[in-house]
Amino acid sequence: MERIPILRMGRLLLVTIQVDMHDRLALALQDDLTARIVKDGARGVLIDISSLDIVDSFIGRMLDTIASMSRMLGAETVVVGMRPAVAITMVELGLSLKGVRTALDVEKGMEILRNRP
Repeated sequence: MERIPILRMGRLLLVTIQVDMHDRLALALQDDLTARIVKDGARGVLIDISSLDIVDSFIGRMLDTIASMSRMLGAETVVVGMRPAVAITMVELGLSLKGVRTALDVEKGMEILRNRP
């Protein structure tokens, strides 16, 4: 099975989703990311979803779950690159991503994580 790469940048982890997400891949990302947060002592996670055209309810809930688990492990999550159509779909599905910060692009997302107290 393919995996989503997780890159370490100091105390931050960068996840760039470049493929269509399906349920098994999202679950694998959740497991891989939580393991890396613990292993690397990460303080922040940036998830770039700019390549995603569609986010269904399962993937939206998985992003929310990943952010919640990251918070419990001491890492803040920022989601970047959300397309307007994806944002509209998530709102229509009732997904608000509570506790997840968002930014327009990777540069602004990294700035949020680096300036975190």
